[in-house]
Amino acid sequence: MDTLLAALPIVVVLVLMIGLKWSAIWAGVTAAAVAVVIALATFDFGTGEAFGRFEGVTGVVASAAWTALTVMLIIGPALGIHHLQQRTGATAAIEAGLARITPDPRVAALLIAWFFTLLIEGAAGFGTPVALSAPFLVAAGFKPVTAVVAAMAGNVAAVPFGAVGTPTLAQAQIVDFEAVDLSWAVSPYMVVSGAVLAFVVARLVGTLIPTSGPPWKWMAVAYVAFFAPYLLIARFVGPELPSLLGSIVGAGAFIAIVRAVVMRRARAHALLNASEEAAEREVEHAADEVERTEAHHMGLLAATAPYAILVALVLLTRLVPPVKEASQSWNITWSLFDGSFGDGIQPLYHPGPLLLVSFLGGALWQRASRAEVGGAFSIATRQVIPVFAALVAMVTVAYTMSDSGMTTQLAVAAAGTGVVWPVLSPFVGALGTFMTGSATSSNILFTDFQDLTATEAGLEPLPLIGAQGAGAAIGNMICPHNIIAAAATVGLAGREGELLKGTLPPAMITLVITGGMALLLA
Repeated sequence: MDTLLAALPIVVVLVLMIGLKWSAIWAGVTAAAVAVVIALATFDFGTGEAFGRFEGVTGVVASAAWTALTVMLIIGPALGIHHLQQRTGATAAIEAGLARITPDPRVAALLIAWFFTLLIEGAAGFGTPVALSAPFLVAAGFKPVTAVVAAMAGNVAAVPFGAVGTPTLAQAQIVDFEAVDLSWAVSPYMVVSGAVLAFVVARLVGTLIPTSGPPWKWMAVAYVAFFAPYLLIARFVGPELPSLLGSIVGAGAFIAIVRAVVMRRARAHALLNASEEAAEREVEHAADEVERTEAHHMGLLAATAPYAILVALVLLTRLVPPVKEASQSWNITWSLFDGSFGDGIQPLYHPGPLLLVSFLGGALWQRASRAEVGGAFSIATRQVIPVFAALVAMVTVAYTMSDSGMTTQLAVAAAGTGVVWPVLSPFVGALGTFMTGSATSSNILFTDFQDLTATEAGLEPLPLIGAQGAGAAIGNMICPHNIIAAAATVGLAGREGELLKGTLPPAMITLVITGGMALLLA
């Protein structure tokens, strides 16, 4: 009975958002009330020595408000960058640059929905990829729901190694395995689930020109171009760079192949339809297109300035030891009830302030006017204010379940299945992300649990720890925390259920496949 009650807040969220199409704020408020009542009545929340019931509820809400605020620090500047890019014409310049790479807008969209989201996830994580790429896809002509689902599916493979390896490095601090062993343990799951999600991305990208169909062949090229270096780095280097370098190397290879195919097709077309002399002119014209791309290099550099500045700042603060140490030296912390509740932030290390610097730096680089900067800042601020309430409600659900032991109750109940446990292990990882909004937090919550459960059941622990990391990554697609933030960036606030309805099926399919792999590997 306790397990059924522990699951009730999650059921409420799913039924209200998907079944009844409630907005995230009202579904969250309702689920939060249900979670608090169950926590107090059944799980004795707030009856220990540390704090009472009133303090417990107050502390959970305060923690949720703080977490929502840290998410706002990401969404706000990301929206600001999007509106600035629109106002200065940078988005149009980038689209023109992509068009010079390939005349097929679906192939250009793959660079955004696949490589760009993977790159930003590898560099920054914490919801930044979708916040940046989804608005760009909308500007390129995609429907908002399609843009968000494509971006959320496109970045999943990078999540175990997101923010320069943070989720997997967190596991390395908990269990007695080397970081490189953990990165290799999660990689096979991501390669297989990545194939499923690449299929989803290709199908969604194909909606841009429905009569042309999805760009299956190009998606296959993009898939291989990313995962080839990704696997090698995960196997021999460790968790810090597979996503980051995999996306950079993969994007470079993908663009080179696309250009080569465009040139070859131009030559073949000319030979079939004109004389030898005309064929040469056609090829020269294609070559001129490449040269014009180079000639417009400075224009494209300015247009991509906010993104370039962000990647540079993230790399500096993550990979250069003196800069990393300095950026992590300033902490802002708070606590309540003798430290029972509290949290903190490293302002110079968190992606939010880095995004703000990127916004301002991009504005200076593009020589944006005060009106353009002020307008972008103003509209972004107005958009994020209503989102704050929805986030507080949903995170309250998560923290109430976590702090009262409801989340642990669900995980322990799953572990009681014995030899079938590997099938369910990635679902526990996804549950952790669903409730906390973070793959890193899920890994912190459940990695040791997965390790101990494997030992008790006589199973190999590494495959289950890898399944935990994979499940936590897939959970990003269905986490209300991320759904709310993504909806805000494309004007879908209040319609979050539509996004969850789009991300839930591929997430469940990949979780089932991951569970099947875990059963075989463990």
